[in-house]
Amino acid sequence: MDRILRCRLESRFGERLTGPVRQRHDETEIRIAPGDVPEVLLALHDESEFRFRMLSDLAGVDTGTTMQAVYHLWSDTTADWLRVIADGMSRDDPRVPSVTFLWKGAEWMEREAYDMFGITFEGNRDLRRIYMPPDYASFPLRKDFFLADDAARSPAGGVRHMEQTHGPTNAQTGARIRQAPSS
Repeated sequence: MDRILRCRLESRFGERLTGPVRQRHDETEIRIAPGDVPEVLLALHDESEFRFRMLSDLAGVDTGTTMQAVYHLWSDTTADWLRVIADGMSRDDPRVPSVTFLWKGAEWMEREAYDMFGITFEGNRDLRRIYMPPDYASFPLRKDFFLADDAARSPAGGVRHMEQTHGPTNAQTGARIRQAPSS
């Protein structure tokens, strides 16, 4: 864990952090308000002591009470990956500013988080569904999402047919594969 990175983050963003800087192994984590995303990520991207120029991943999270947008960043200035969590979005209308002005590839990641969690990324020029049909009315990765047959399914009801695992129909138990002799 990079203790120098931790000190830099606390010094630079102390008033904007909504919780303590956490570190474990090669990951450092900070939490910020959704409205602070553009300024904080711009500083992390552009300032020479940080240089987090690579957005590795962007994901949505439903905690059950609030929504989050999570950004995973890499820099050549530290061995630690940085996780930035935009925390505390309303589940009724989760909104956070887009980061496509920093990383063009964020457009697709934001679309995925929108499609699966219903998080609106304000400023994304093409925020539309990426997996689900355009007229689909729900968000499949939210905690309140249920499949049509889930309401009648009891905890001890077993496994639905589509979830059952099956071996290949042509599998032979204990059969050995013969290899052709090498020349």
